Amino acid sequence: MNVGSEQLIKAAEQLHVIVGQVHTPVGRVGWFSYGGAARVVLAVVLVAVAAGVAGMGLRLRVPVRLPSPGRTARTVMLAAWGTAVVAFLVCLGIYMHQLMQQHLIHSRPPQPIFPVTAGCMIALFLGIWFIGRSLSDEVRMGSAFIGAIAAPMIFEFPFDLIVMTRTYPAVAPDPAVYRVLFFAPLFLVEFTTLALLSLSPQVRLSRMAFFAFALMLLSFAVWALFGLGYPSAPLPFAFNAASKVVAFVVALCLFLPRRVCDGAEPRPTSRLARRRVHGPERYSGTGSLGAGKHQSTRQIAPGVR
Repeated sequence: MNVGSEQLIKAAEQLHVIVGQVHTPVGRVGWFSYGGAARVVLAVVLVAVAAGVAGMGLRLRVPVRLPSPGRTARTVMLAAWGTAVVAFLVCLGIYMHQLMQQHLIHSRPPQPIFPVTAGCMIALFLGIWFIGRSLSDEVRMGSAFIGAIAAPMIFEFPFDLIVMTRTYPAVAPDPAVYRVLFFAPLFLVEFTTLALLSLSPQVRLSRMAFFAFALMLLSFAVWALFGLGYPSAPLPFAFNAASKVVAFVVALCLFLPRRVCDGAEPRPTSRLARRRVHGPERYSGTGSLGAGKHQSTRQIAPGVR
């Protein structure tokens, strides 16, 4: 009986090490894991949403370019994004100060996923820079920057909606107020950052992007079956990292050329058609990032319009 009890205790400890703790760790910042029926309910909801997103992708016949904002709209968008970032940093400082003043934490919380996020941002920046090699350097740089900062928000927005009511530790005297203080500017950052995607002439909504986003939600669903725990243990870390990588794949799909999203191009049947399709072409940018520099250097065969 004693041997069996000891084995059960050891097995439970090993499970906690792999899956993570359900109760609030002392001196840590994070979120409570889901337990019991809540895991199944969350997983079912995420699967249903993923199916809806995949269905939207199936209905999309051709990639759709986002509306290009005008000069005034661009200025407002950039100002709103900068203001949101500053507001979030200020509110984050107040939130962390209260945590440390109430001795709820003793130092800045660790960020185990940050190396994964940073590596993906660098890889995505270089990937978008390479994809946009037919554009001007200014447009390529702007598109790569926007894609690199928007990709984490593709992950964060749905994820924050899932965990925002389960964060710990509670900050006195009113935990709800401090939770709003943290998440309200964070959502503003996410919204304004994703809105910047419309500034890039490379961005298109495609089937591949919808399917990749559905895959990310499915990874959330599988993670939810294991509690959707904080990535301080191996299994939550693996789910978190995998979901984050898929989010960057979603962002990459937004910047893929239309010929890649549509599939292989039909082979031109005439020499003139081949010159029109495969002839030298270089643009300075036709979207908001290239505003004021719309002169095209496309080379077209004489007599062809």
